[in-house]
Amino acid sequence: MAVTLATTISGHPLPGAPTETSGNSTLADAPPVTPSASHFAPYLAYVALGANLGEPIAQLRRAFDALARIDHSRLLRTSSLYRSAPIGVHGQPDFINAVAALATALAPEALLNALLSIETEFGRRRDYPNAPRTLDLDLLMVDDRVLDTPRLQLPHPRLHLRAFVIMPLLEIAPDCRIPGRGLAAAWRPAVQMQAIERLPPAEKME
Repeated sequence: MAVTLATTISGHPLPGAPTETSGNSTLADAPPVTPSASHFAPYLAYVALGANLGEPIAQLRRAFDALARIDHSRLLRTSSLYRSAPIGVHGQPDFINAVAALATALAPEALLNALLSIETEFGRRRDYPNAPRTLDLDLLMVDDRVLDTPRLQLPHPRLHLRAFVIMPLLEIAPDCRIPGRGLAAAWRPAVQMQAIERLPPAEKME
């Protein structure tokens, strides 16, 4: 079921948001949005999604549902799904990737905890570095926050070097800026040699 996705946050347009709904919209369908409470004072956060075990397309669609259920948060937009080759490892299946935008009243580490809980719900295991995964959720940015703790770095330290992050991010927020690194679009040339394929809408809906 198609739904109308939010295009503003705190009364201001979401970066790259369309001014009207079009039948040719490139946005993925998203689950229904839970109305925010009257005290809702959101941050704008971006989350990268990836999976290469099980049924990755179905899992990412379910993950969009799970993101929409995070407390004190609201799913704003979701990118198309993309297929990408694993980086730095051999013999693994391709990944299915996407990026989602959330409005959230959670502090960054609380939002991270919610993402880790969703990963666990999906059976995520960390048997060894770069292991294949049923679901990977990376917190990319929270507004213009810069954070460096043992648990969390913001912005994500490698987001600007990964085509499977930059391409879906630019689809839903073409004018967004990466704190300390400038426009996300400026990093497109740095990832243009990485293998990535945007899936057609029909495949997204499977």
